[in-house]
Amino acid sequence: MSTAKAANTDNRVMTGADILVKSLVDHGVDVLFAYPGGCSMPLHQALTRFGDSIRTILPRHEQGGAFAAQGYARATGRVGVVMATSGPGATNLVTAIADAKLDSVPMVCITAQVPTGSIGSDAFQETPMVEVCRGITKHHYLVTSIKDLPRVMKEAFHIASSGRPGPVLVDLPKDVQLTDVANTDLDPPMDLPGYESSPPAVASETIRQLAAAIKLARRPVIYAGGGIILGNASEELREFINQTGIPTVTTVMGIGAVPPENENSMDWLGMHGAAYANYAVRDCDLLIALGVRFDDRVTGKVEAFAKDAKIIHVDIDGSELNKNKEAHIPVRGDVKQVLTELNKTVTRCDIDPWRKHCADLKAKYPFKYDTEFDGILQQHAIKTLSDITADMDTQITVGVGQHQMWAAQFYKFRRPRTWHSSSGLGTMGFGLPAAMGVQAALPNSLVIDIDGDGSFQMNVQELATCFCEELPVKVFLLNNQHLGMVVQWEDRFMEGNRAHTYLGPISHDLAKGPSDAERFAYADERYPDFVKIAQGYGCGAATVKKKGDLEAAIREMIAHPGPYVLDVEVPYQEHVLPMIPGGKTVDDMIMQ
Repeated sequence: MSTAKAANTDNRVMTGADILVKSLVDHGVDVLFAYPGGCSMPLHQALTRFGDSIRTILPRHEQGGAFAAQGYARATGRVGVVMATSGPGATNLVTAIADAKLDSVPMVCITAQVPTGSIGSDAFQETPMVEVCRGITKHHYLVTSIKDLPRVMKEAFHIASSGRPGPVLVDLPKDVQLTDVANTDLDPPMDLPGYESSPPAVASETIRQLAAAIKLARRPVIYAGGGIILGNASEELREFINQTGIPTVTTVMGIGAVPPENENSMDWLGMHGAAYANYAVRDCDLLIALGVRFDDRVTGKVEAFAKDAKIIHVDIDGSELNKNKEAHIPVRGDVKQVLTELNKTVTRCDIDPWRKHCADLKAKYPFKYDTEFDGILQQHAIKTLSDITADMDTQITVGVGQHQMWAAQFYKFRRPRTWHSSSGLGTMGFGLPAAMGVQAALPNSLVIDIDGDGSFQMNVQELATCFCEELPVKVFLLNNQHLGMVVQWEDRFMEGNRAHTYLGPISHDLAKGPSDAERFAYADERYPDFVKIAQGYGCGAATVKKKGDLEAAIREMIAHPGPYVLDVEVPYQEHVLPMIPGGKTVDDMIMQ
């Protein structure tokens, strides 16, 4: 045996469970979200044998644990790890795994499995997790031999974190967890034929071609997405913008890559994005797409999207090139490397008339709301929160719905990895557990979940985790008693007919069309009582109804030493604007 080989070999007798936990330690895992069960007990017993090497956080639902692992990964860029038992424990991870796949979040998801001899027999709590997750993971393993386990774990972390990140499933039968072996090579060579962890460097000739196209353009727009954040390329993007002076839009996933104060920032585009961002892309003659996938929520009617523009598309994942929108110059490459090389050659573009046009658009079509409204509008609540926390080390998670879009519109994100949103899958219930994971990763940061009452209730049980694990997450709850985004679509496209979108008691079911005055009559009888719920979990809580009380209530929430729920009463009739109806174009944008 070579010296190097000997150095990687542990001569102790180790169980499969010990090997897996030792692998987590060796890969630098410091926080694990894990919920035990019959088939995963050996793994949890092994965790107790490794002392304080890993902080194991017990969520109150496996989905909560998986979203917490996502929060950890999104905030740090490191691999998030979640563990669940077989059967229902494992299937409870599925939504969060699909969510991570669509948003390219690096995760290792460990599920226990029934013993190998029982697989396929419909044993108690058996589910075929590899088959269930085949289409929603970057890769997946069913480990049937303890000899394969060190290699599988090494490959799982490598695949999850390299190239375009994503979730990797490791399904581990109970008998493999209990089997023991000596002289284990804990750092074996990987066996990944055909897997390219990163693309080759983009050729200098291609860089020159990109630079030439940029120089010739008279109406260029940079369209930056989540790939910028994932590729840690925000600084290179900012340098590129400052050198060229090109107006820049981002996707929802790209929020934070460009500070809103940058004179070339046009904020984010898409269905509920800035009108000025959408108009700039409509009118451009060169679209420089960096780390994006031309998602339908951005493009609307895809053939009409940037229809008069030449398109440069740079992405680390070659399968995204020409998938939804054909590019004139498709480039498979690391966006950080491409921008680094471009920054060596590009100069300020001669596009002053175009810059003025974009500035005029931004002045003419700002995000706005009724500042004279007597109560608390959602937009006002979020803007006030943004203003108060502007100089704080703040991390924001969101649920899914209207509040998510308003948070993107009215909260100012100046740094990457401070905005955490379920963007591709749009999973309600994401906000609280994701905040829990962010707080575990960044214990000194102020972590706020901007949530809606519909989303919040889907994983409300994680308040117990926040209290018991001393994770001082703040929940800024915009409570309108409705599924607000669905209500908005009912109002816009279904003649206002309410179809099970009111979240109050059946006796107050207002679907049959009472007046607004009648609906507001129930304002003081809001259901459920989120203050009592939060207090029942040991958390601080308060309700705020009056506009004049909002700022003080927010400051009280922030000052509270533990987890806290601020229930903000808001109207249900407010719509997120602008809005491009699904499948329509910028010219169909609803502005009021």
